[in-house]
Amino acid sequence: MRVVKKKSIASLPDVKVRILTWAQQFEEVAWMDSNSFEANHSSYQAILAVDAFTSIRTDHFNAFEKLEEYQRTAKDWIFGYLTYDLKNDVENLSSSNDDGLAFPDLQFFQPKKIFFFSETEVEIQYLNVVSDELESDWETIENTTVPEAINTNDSVKIRLRTTKDDYFEKVGRMLKHIERGDIYEANFCQEFYAEATGIDPLSTFFHLNEISRPPFATFLKLSQLYALSASPERYLKKTGNTVISQPIKGTAKRLPNPSEDQKMAEALQNDPKERSENIMITDLVRNDLSRIAKKGTVEVEELCKIYTFEQVHQMISTIRCEVKASVSPVEIIKNSFPMGSMTGAPKVSAMKIIETLEDAKRGLYSGAVGYFTPTGDFDFNVVIRSILYNEAKKYVSFSVGGAITAKSVPENEYEECLLKAQAMRTVLET
Repeated sequence: MRVVKKKSIASLPDVKVRILTWAQQFEEVAWMDSNSFEANHSSYQAILAVDAFTSIRTDHFNAFEKLEEYQRTAKDWIFGYLTYDLKNDVENLSSSNDDGLAFPDLQFFQPKKIFFFSETEVEIQYLNVVSDELESDWETIENTTVPEAINTNDSVKIRLRTTKDDYFEKVGRMLKHIERGDIYEANFCQEFYAEATGIDPLSTFFHLNEISRPPFATFLKLSQLYALSASPERYLKKTGNTVISQPIKGTAKRLPNPSEDQKMAEALQNDPKERSENIMITDLVRNDLSRIAKKGTVEVEELCKIYTFEQVHQMISTIRCEVKASVSPVEIIKNSFPMGSMTGAPKVSAMKIIETLEDAKRGLYSGAVGYFTPTGDFDFNVVIRSILYNEAKKYVSFSVGGAITAKSVPENEYEECLLKAQAMRTVLET
């Protein structure tokens, strides 16, 4: 049973900094923040879960089966991640590229302490503890010293796993696959990394979030493994019998002049290449959801809508469906994993080609971070625009990518990658 109490808060931004600072004492921390972004289908302004009561950690072999058993047995809130390489559990695939981060393929934990935030209130749920501990913790949080300014790391020397020339050569090979009809579209990614490097994860996250303000920001700490995410993309959400997915395909830079910035957004809205990319992935997601949906319920709620973020404009579609009560939450995820926006079409062929051309194992990048509720609802982001850190190995990594189609120009795709990498580079190199 969980002890539940509600507390009024005067300033949500202030409480966010205090509670995340307080949370660093725990080995397991999951923080998810909407940054008050005005988007459909949001449930909370922010959630913090800390201190594992139970947990699961596994490689890809039978991973979804193990997760289903864990989620069904816990019948409680569980928080964690799914790496991209769980594709090897879904399909007959493998991952053999360089893996500097060495994250397990799947990790979840059942937290003892959870905090659910609205603009003016926090609901606190503690598992198997007395009410006095809850009150004592909240008093400590209220008195936690807030840093006067965001601390930055010493400049991190970023290296490219794939050189610019190699990138052009590999995109050229992917275009030949498209010309032959092997695939129509594939998401091709590259890693930026630093070795023998230590960072302050919390300060790094604060800085990244400050300049990005995305709707699916995440600070995830599992012992010495960290995900610091400024993701703008939702992978999949289940509420009751309704499931939605919101893939992103289509990116344009922000401009300082408001009039020019508006023209940039309008140009993205009307760009035939970007719309084609988005529509292809929308169709792929529709096909994935049709596997678990009630007949005739898969529909496109929004097609190619432009959303504006601090760093970029993005083209986002929203697909929804209704599922039968007999379909388990984990089965829903398994039937659409990995997400279409990070793979391509046809999906399995695209993943095979991606594996042969990319130079790094994706791991948590282009996977998902999120949670399950006690009733089997869930919400997961897509791990993009994210800094990943293995503290034990002193290895820092972030990856970026883009959709390659028949209309792709390698130089333009490379420039788009640099645009997407800008926030992470700014945080780490300054």
